[in-house]
Amino acid sequence: MENHKYIILCPDGMADLPVEELSGKTPMEQAWIPNMDSLAEKGVTGLVKTIPDGCLPGSDIGSMSILGYDPLKYYTGRSPLEAANMGIDLFPQDVAFRLNLVNILEKDGKKIMHDYSGGHIDTEGAARIIESIQGKLGTERFSFYPGVSYRHLMVARGLNIECLKTTPPHDIPDKEINEFLPQGNGSKEVLDIMEKAEPILKDHKVNLERVAKGRLPANAIWLWGQGHKSSMPTMNELYGITGSVISAVDLVKGIGKYAGLNVINVPGATGYLDTNYTGKVESGLESLKSGDFLYIHVEAPDEASHEGIVDKKIKAIEDFDKFIVGGILEGLKRFKDFTIMILPDHYNPVKLKKHTPEPVPFCGFSTKIENKPLRPGSSGFSERNAQNTGLFFNSGPLLFKFFLNSFQFMTPPKK
Repeated sequence: MENHKYIILCPDGMADLPVEELSGKTPMEQAWIPNMDSLAEKGVTGLVKTIPDGCLPGSDIGSMSILGYDPLKYYTGRSPLEAANMGIDLFPQDVAFRLNLVNILEKDGKKIMHDYSGGHIDTEGAARIIESIQGKLGTERFSFYPGVSYRHLMVARGLNIECLKTTPPHDIPDKEINEFLPQGNGSKEVLDIMEKAEPILKDHKVNLERVAKGRLPANAIWLWGQGHKSSMPTMNELYGITGSVISAVDLVKGIGKYAGLNVINVPGATGYLDTNYTGKVESGLESLKSGDFLYIHVEAPDEASHEGIVDKKIKAIEDFDKFIVGGILEGLKRFKDFTIMILPDHYNPVKLKKHTPEPVPFCGFSTKIENKPLRPGSSGFSERNAQNTGLFFNSGPLLFKFFLNSFQFMTPPKK
């Protein structure tokens, strides 16, 4: 692998289903994505199953798969991965929970999950809220840690979570929350924390300021994604490769830390459509001067899908193609040999506003396969075109090995 560079670019949740208002096209098919289309046409295109049977479709499972880790073997929960990036050292008896700041709407006596992101609350305001929660609810048993925007963490010590069932708030848009509240062992304590947080948020200065500006208040917390500390080999131990990861979200950066990758924090990386695309590209290319591998994750398409806004998702996809893919391809001209792959971690149909587990499309190109005959490409990068090539990988680790082999194989895999 000496001097050869390996790059994976992940537009989170980009894969979608046909949309009626787009005349049956998907957002990928509707979007102007000349850079991804070019890679699909001259390289390799197909489908990969990033979400194993029995796993919930999410960026935790999807990103682990993309990076060559079998979730069925290494996954212990979403929140321990986020804790790793936040510098929270979990003890064996500790349980990490993802804490979303959300907006819950009361309508006809029912509580509805109105916004899983608390109106995409800014990081500074969210930190003030979490600080208040820690001050009033924090104990030796329960601790609260601020993250980015609406994404935060609670650590519970000595809590039995065997058979505890929780639900991601982004999976229940506009639904009554009662049947999705925590159930099973530990649920009483978790629900107690959620209920005690409500009056803290109701009259919090940050929320009063948001309402005065016409913004949604983050009027509740939602706890989910619980798990104990994970144990994973590094990417160098598994595959003999070192490198870096760039993302705005603690989850992906936490996976990177477990994988032994260098986590690059880019100023202005927000996890939304206003993220610092240029900064991600510049930092990524700089990292390739000394490292072999680069993983850039962009959250924007997924966020647009959760909001259910088709035009916003198309813009997120086009921005990813123009600024991330285009910028990386331009920068790779300085390197003689490279292999690049692009794929989302999971589906997120904009009309459903939640993740689904279908195999996702991938496309890739390597300087090692240029002008060689075995190149199952397509007429462009989309869900349908990827399926039509007939190339299918039953797991992320299988595709990752194919990627590290610069898309060369003796016998093509069969469905």
